[in-house]
Amino acid sequence: MNHFPEVWGRPRDDVYGPYNHSYLQTTGPKAHTQSPAVTGTSVIAVKFNGGVAIAADNLASYGSLARFSDVKRLRAFGDSAVVGFSGDVSDMQYIDRLLESIDIRENYSTHGNMLNAKNLHTYLSKVFYKRRSEFNPLWNHILVAGFDGDKKPFLSSADLLGTTFSAPHLATGFGAHLAVPILRRRFPEERPTEEISKDEAVAALRDCLKVLWYRDARSIDKYSLAVITGDGIEMQEDQKIEEQSWAFAEGIKGYGAQVN
Repeated sequence: MNHFPEVWGRPRDDVYGPYNHSYLQTTGPKAHTQSPAVTGTSVIAVKFNGGVAIAADNLASYGSLARFSDVKRLRAFGDSAVVGFSGDVSDMQYIDRLLESIDIRENYSTHGNMLNAKNLHTYLSKVFYKRRSEFNPLWNHILVAGFDGDKKPFLSSADLLGTTFSAPHLATGFGAHLAVPILRRRFPEERPTEEISKDEAVAALRDCLKVLWYRDARSIDKYSLAVITGDGIEMQEDQKIEEQSWAFAEGIKGYGAQVN
């Protein structure tokens, strides 16, 4: 083996001949990213009388490392739709640029109409399905909240396979296991959306985010919340769940040195 630093570990040229780099060339299939690197966790949303509330924390994790704590995963589109992203952050940025180009085209169009949330969800679900069909999926699970063409509250999801689902309250990531049961208990099926107030919906989202902060290792206590009503979008960014969230731990007895 060659022991010169720049070619350490390779066979010696004077013994085995020069290395043939043509072996590195391949005619195999084109490869795509199959494992997201930097990811965001749950997005939670719930319908209420006259609108939709949606929330997501600001953390982007590099594997299990809480790497970026200021990533906004809610994207407002026009004045009646918000897209919430979970999954790969680089793919989220790609979709964000896609939405920005659509936004510019819509604003400069001659027909004067803006895509509503239902139109936007249909478009994005087709984008996901196209990329999945090319074996190059966008590694995201999104929620689209806003209003449909009839000015009714709209909430639906789409995943990396292009699968869509609609419900009065939805969550992605770990929130599908922890937040949805809380929302179902607070807002059961027999309770119509018209009976749910804006304050109730926002309070439920805050409680869900608190549970995720305690239970989901990929969550953080800083979040963004958007409320979409007929008056427009109210976006609240860099909100804190509560001060000293883990202060109660000092009072827990029975572990470590505290036994009494």
